[in-house]
Amino acid sequence: MDSGATRRRPAAVLALLTVAALLVLAAPAQARAAEATRCEGRKVRTYPFATGTLYVYRQRGYVCAVTVPRHPGAGQRMKVSVQAYRAKPVRDQGVYSRRAGPVTVHAGQRCVWVRGQVGGGSVSKGWILC
Repeated sequence: MDSGATRRRPAAVLALLTVAALLVLAAPAQARAAEATRCEGRKVRTYPFATGTLYVYRQRGYVCAVTVPRHPGAGQRMKVSVQAYRAKPVRDQGVYSRRAGPVTVHAGQRCVWVRGQVGGGSVSKGWILC
């Protein structure tokens, strides 16, 4: 057997293991970032308030919103709501540990009203994205 081939084989295995380890370490961070919102589209507004943040996304006429607490982990009362102009609001509320939502409405070119609440803190924005 060629001694050059014998030396190259462990180096190739080591390189493959290194790449695999990096992928395993990077995957949880990407999953946590995607898990924080789960809304599709691009972020168009961020509304921080005392106890959390309301994120608003838009894609092809749809508007999606998520409320995320400032201190996730403990179950707390949360709410998120999106209402297209002249339509009923779509809500998600309950006791959550990581987020309320996502809630999505088809707004087309209409304005939307978004609300978010975590515990005693809340935010309510008038007609936006007009």
